[in-house]
Amino acid sequence: MNPPKGFQFAIDRGGTFTDVYARCPNGKVRVMKLLSVDPQNYEDAPREAIRRILQEETGNALDKDGKVNSSLIESIRMGTTVATNALLERKGAKMALVINKGFKDLLYIGNQARPHIFNLNIKRPEVLYQDVIEVDCRVIPALEDRCQIDKSKQNWKEAIGTTGQKMLVIKEVDEDAVRQDLKKLREKGINSIAVVFAHSYTYHDHEVKVGKIATELGFKQVSLSHSVTSMVRVVPRGFTACADAYLTPHIREYVKGFADGFTNGLKGSNVLFMQSDGGLTPMNLFNGSRAILSGPAGGVVGYAMTSYQKETGLPVIGFDMGGTSTDVSRYAGSLEHVHEATTAGVTIQAPQLDINTVAAGGGSMLFFRSGLLVAGPESAGAQPGPACYRKGGPLTVTDANLLLGE
Repeated sequence: MNPPKGFQFAIDRGGTFTDVYARCPNGKVRVMKLLSVDPQNYEDAPREAIRRILQEETGNALDKDGKVNSSLIESIRMGTTVATNALLERKGAKMALVINKGFKDLLYIGNQARPHIFNLNIKRPEVLYQDVIEVDCRVIPALEDRCQIDKSKQNWKEAIGTTGQKMLVIKEVDEDAVRQDLKKLREKGINSIAVVFAHSYTYHDHEVKVGKIATELGFKQVSLSHSVTSMVRVVPRGFTACADAYLTPHIREYVKGFADGFTNGLKGSNVLFMQSDGGLTPMNLFNGSRAILSGPAGGVVGYAMTSYQKETGLPVIGFDMGGTSTDVSRYAGSLEHVHEATTAGVTIQAPQLDINTVAAGGGSMLFFRSGLLVAGPESAGAQPGPACYRKGGPLTVTDANLLLGE
């Protein structure tokens, strides 16, 4: 393998630790491990690791403005659990759901699935949105060969959806009413919305109109369900759009903070982020619905390439336990994908590797809840970290293992 022209970095940014692998132009390989959060010493762990390696190898890591010199870097590839942990710990953006009139409780009801069918004490997963706006608009399919309301007496506009399906527009969006409702959301401090309308998988106009108004009013994130996923079923499409609106602002805040410490904000640089499906995407296209398994996906791709023996064909089980979450997966010669998966009680309709994630890791906090000793899902993270870090942190699984001598 020929040495790179510039420094190549591969980064795994977890909730507790950040691991960095670097290939230098002289062919040398460097590895570095840092706490993901250590505000007394640095703002961002991946950027700090890059700076230290560049400084040690070149002696000149910073430009005249005190930022990391991106001209020395050929590529950066990163997988991060920022989205995973935000969903597990419910630390995403404050967001609202915009949906057809009469359907405000649709996602609360969900698909009525009961994960633990014999459990008498049913606890519903928390919805991600803080508020709901109902929009009085409606379209229906034109079922020419089936029983349907006589449209000959109605003044309904016909339209052709993107799938080629004929649709009937029963009621258009009242843009003035939507504008007033969205202004009220802004006054409540909500800057992110998910727009979910029935049949928008083929008829986009109503969602687009609402999205345009929201953008004009200054909403920072507008997730239109037909753009996030073209799923016909409105419930999983709605769940996915809400996850996107909930997580994307959190991800963009992190990505911006990371890039701002480099020359020109890494504009024009080859910076790619791992997605849930095991593929890579430019950092400006990295969004919430495709980022939930970003960190774990990198681990699956890594062990699949290094641990699987084609001669024996024996499947490999991946067990990736970090400070905040634990991920379990399987590889038997090809990456196993699913198109619908539930993480932390949220069902998402998007291609992703078949990984089971639970909110249990070395930093999971131990405390009493309702008279029972429980672990997590809250994590001590890297700051303050477990009590044994001596930073005033809480009791965690790591501390229990330390006391047990394990």
